[in-house]
Amino acid sequence: MPFNLPIFLTWLRVALIPICVAVFFLPDSVLLLQSRNQVGAAIFALAAITDWLDGYLARKLGQTSAFGAFLDPVADKLIVAAALILLVQMGRTEGWMAMIIIGREIAISALREWMAEMGTRKSVAVAYIGKLKTTAQMVAILLLLYAGPLLPGVSTLILGNAFMVLAVILTLWSMVYYLRMAAKEFSGKKIDV
Repeated sequence: MPFNLPIFLTWLRVALIPICVAVFFLPDSVLLLQSRNQVGAAIFALAAITDWLDGYLARKLGQTSAFGAFLDPVADKLIVAAALILLVQMGRTEGWMAMIIIGREIAISALREWMAEMGTRKSVAVAYIGKLKTTAQMVAILLLLYAGPLLPGVSTLILGNAFMVLAVILTLWSMVYYLRMAAKEFSGKKIDV
C-alpha cells in the first residue's frame, strides 16, 4: 500500500468522520449548539476540501495509485452518508432524501465494481453530472450542518434543503446516466448473471 500526501489527505478525510459526528453529541456544558454547528460544519468543510485537494495533488505530483483510486470514493461516500444520517437524526433534512442519495451511491459503486470485473470501468467513469451532484450535496450538507445565520432573512435550513432537493434530482439523473452508459457497453453482448 503506497503512502503519499494525497493518500494521507484521503485518510485524514476518513478520520474526520467520527470527529465531525461526535461534535454534535457534545453536551451544552462543553459546547453550545451554535458552536457545535459551526465546528461540525468547519470539520465537514475541511473534509470536502481534502476531497478536491487529494485528487488534484495526486495528478499534479504524479502520485496516483490503484489504492488511492479505491480509497478516495470510499472516503467520499462514508463522510456523505455519515453526515446525511446525522442530519436526519437531528431533524434538519428528510430521511427519504438521504435514502435516495445513499442508495444511489451504493448502486453506482456496485455497478462500477461489476464494470471493472468486465474490463469496462471507463464507461462509468465520473462524468460532469456526477461532479454537479457532488457539489450540490456538499453545499447542502454544509448549510444544514451550520444551521446558523448566513445573510439577513436567509434560513440556512431552507436553503440547505433546497440544495438537498437539487442534489436528489442530480443524484437520480446521474444514476440514470451511468446506468445508460453501462447498458450501451453491454448492448449486444451476452452477459452471464
